[in-house]
Amino acid sequence: MIYLDNNATTAAAPEVVEAIQPFFTKEYFNPSSMYAAAQPARDALESARKQIAAALGASLPSELLFTSCATESCNAAIFGTIRANPNRRHIITTAVEHPAVLAVCKELEHQGFDISYIGVDRQGNINLGEFVRNLRKDTLLTAVMHANNETGAVFPIERLSRVVKETDPNIIFFCDATQSMTKLPLTMSGTFRNVDILAFSGHKFHAPKGIGGLFIRSGTRCRTFLIGGHQESGRRGGTENVPYIVGMAKAIELAAATHHNDVKRMELLRNKLENALLEQIPNVEINGRETLRMPNTLNVSVHYIEGEGILYQLSGLGICASSGSACTSGSLEPSHVLSAMGVPFTAKHGSIRFSLSRYTAETEIDTVIEEFPKIVARLRRLSPYWDQKNNKPRIASPAVNQ
Repeated sequence: MIYLDNNATTAAAPEVVEAIQPFFTKEYFNPSSMYAAAQPARDALESARKQIAAALGASLPSELLFTSCATESCNAAIFGTIRANPNRRHIITTAVEHPAVLAVCKELEHQGFDISYIGVDRQGNINLGEFVRNLRKDTLLTAVMHANNETGAVFPIERLSRVVKETDPNIIFFCDATQSMTKLPLTMSGTFRNVDILAFSGHKFHAPKGIGGLFIRSGTRCRTFLIGGHQESGRRGGTENVPYIVGMAKAIELAAATHHNDVKRMELLRNKLENALLEQIPNVEINGRETLRMPNTLNVSVHYIEGEGILYQLSGLGICASSGSACTSGSLEPSHVLSAMGVPFTAKHGSIRFSLSRYTAETEIDTVIEEFPKIVARLRRLSPYWDQKNNKPRIASPAVNQ
């Protein structure tokens, strides 16, 4: 199997699996229990909190809460700030956010909130002027992702958060860093010092599924979202998932130790695949190629064929990729991200995302380079819009590589 869908989830690192094992068997106790046997679990929980908070550049370990996933973190950030700040009813977000943010905003619109959806250009860059013009006296929250899960496009969070705080320090800046955590540099005491709340999830960087994090800067008005217990200093009810929290801390430690080499290697392999596909296949384009992207992400649109057909044939060869967000894979609608970017109709239905990890081998990329053009050629033979004899479209095509 060749796994190139790491933006959907990653394999747990062997070192992570080893680190969590004792907390399933020997140190399985509830960390809230008062007896001595539970002390190691409680110590491991707080040690992991300190370790992750330090990696984030948090001022205090208590600024970090543990959740079940990034979706819970995003929901907690948005609903928690709304409950704590009832006098403001305006939220700014982008048209390309993950459904964990967009679906919440759509729900809030039904409740009477005013939501501004900021657009992006053809490369996926946020419209800065539109963002600034939408800041208002009643703006409660801005919710902007760090890096897009489909294209890898990176947003200028440092600049956006600074503008927000210079406009009104009471506007809360929330950033979904689910895709960028451990892949891009960020520090809550440095470049992200104007970010109030940050969400992330362990399974995107070789920790297990079922564990997430939420940084809430001290002094930020954000009420408890999940009620039912005293855990996390009363801010998130539910027994802490000690094994997976320990695993997430270990994954962050591993990422920090190899970050530079991992990033460089993933980018080299991504670029090798990108350049080969552009060279070998006519009428394809790379979405977000001209902007800053995450080093592991490649979103390629193939004109005049369906992405589902490509994925099916890739899967038959043991190659795992995706056509966008795993959270919307059951939908027949084209990607909302590519639609917001203005990708032509002939291309956005044929979009494939390849996302690499530190474990991706060059031989695997070589196999995709060999097989992907063959798949495209087979499917185009079946397309009524493709001139097989001349290897070009039968109809006028947007300006892409010929």
